[in-house]
Order: sequence, then structure tokens, then C-alpha cells
Amino acid sequence: MRPLEITALTKVFETPSGPFVAVKDVNAQIDQGEFVCLLGHSGCGKSTVLSILAGLERATFGGVVIDGREVVEPGPERAMVFQSPCLLPWLSARGNVQLAADRVTRAAASKVDARWYLDLVGVGDAADQLPGELSLGTQQCVSLARALSLEPRFLLLDEPFSMLDSLTRFDLQDALLDVWEKHRRTVVMVTHDIDEALYLADRLILMTDGPEAGVGETLAVPFPRPRRRAAVLAHPDYHTCRRRVLDFLNHHARQARTSVVDDVLRARRLDLENL
Repeated sequence: MRPLEITALTKVFETPSGPFVAVKDVNAQIDQGEFVCLLGHSGCGKSTVLSILAGLERATFGGVVIDGREVVEPGPERAMVFQSPCLLPWLSARGNVQLAADRVTRAAASKVDARWYLDLVGVGDAADQLPGELSLGTQQCVSLARALSLEPRFLLLDEPFSMLDSLTRFDLQDALLDVWEKHRRTVVMVTHDIDEALYLADRLILMTDGPEAGVGETLAVPFPRPRRRAAVLAHPDYHTCRRRVLDFLNHHARQARTSVVDDVLRARRLDLENL
């Protein structure tokens, strides 16, 4: 039994024109302390899978299992960082982190030091500033510190660097990698950036195109840890791995797959037609 399992996960959205299958039969097993990236074209359902992992959406079929128990709601063992920082504008950086930390700290004597988490991601000097006074990159660091303050087992990242310029993105990737190497949280990260995924992850889960997106291939990343960007780019297998991912995205992302879900949806359509 793995700590985190995604089992036959399928999400169907009801639309005026009938059921829309966003993702179908997604299966994955993730080990404790593993860094996994979900990679695929825009619209392939990566964020839908992550939202179901976080408990923000419910699967139509299948689901998410943690330590052998199905979970369908948010929980303190999972923390999520979104594409935009989503900070409360009237609270300082310290206040945003403290508010989240206090939600999971029951005893006043064990009050969390928000500044420690801001220091952890390199923005401690901004502790008393409001979000509007901070750059977008610093705001996203605060968002990451807020998630880490929950001391989650599973850190879920939904393209957290996609809105940043390339230099800021590189800095935050390095900060995330440094935190992960020190504390080894289990990370599931959604991205469409191949180089980012290869630099950060232990394993890539490559998603086919939607609708009815699923897992098309998995790729173990062979670069040793701890990682440095220059060493990864100079690794003899780097361009081979990159070409393999590109080949999948360019030629194999669309894969027709049938399953029991098709029978269920077919029956549902017939029922609607007979009404």
C-alpha cells in the first residue's frame, strides 16, 4: 500500500449538450517523500486531478486513497499552492502565514512562528509588508510559506510559477527544491513546462489530451540529488529525456481508451434520450 494512490479517477461534468468527461481512469501510486509532476498540454485535466487530490472537487468515479482510506474532502495533511498567490490583502505576509498555521494549531502553547516559514522560503525580510507592496514572486513565496506552515504530508502545487518571468521562476524553483531536499514533503505538482518538470521531479506522469484525458506514460527522472541546474542541463541523459517527453506530447498525447466508464456514460445517454 502506497501513502497516496489515485485509483480509476474519472471526472464527468454535466453540460447542456450532455456529459463531458474531463479525465478518465487516472491511476497513479506515489511514495512518501516523492516529488511527482503531472505534465501535459493545457486543458488535459491536470488541475482537475489536483483539485480532486486536494478535496476541492469530488471524483465521479474512482477516487483518492491516503494510507488505505478514501478521502473526498480537504484535510490538514494536504496543502495546496495555486497559480496566483491568493493572499488576503489586508494582512501582512506574516499575518497570512499565521492565519493558516493557527487553523491547525490547537494549543496556544504550541503557536507556530510564521516568520520561520517565511525565512525558510527566503522572504523573511518581507514579513511585515502587505501583499500589495510585494512583487508577484515574493507573494508566491509567501503562499508557499503559508502552505508549509500547515506541516502537510502532501504539498500540492498547481503551476505555481506559471505567472512569473523566467528569472524569478528559476529562483523560486531553486527555493522549492531547497525546501523539499531539507524536509522531503511528498509533492504533486502540475506543470506544462518540460524543463521545470525534469529539474524538480523524481518522476513525470504524462497526461494524454482531453477530453477523456488519462495517464499515457510515466517517466523516471534519472538525475541524481541534490540537484543543481547546470549539472542537470549537462547530464548526458537530459536531452534524451526531454526528447522523449516532447515526442509523447507531439505524437502520442491522443490515445483512445475504452473502459467500464464508457458503458456507464453510454447507458446514461440512452436514459436521457428515452426521457
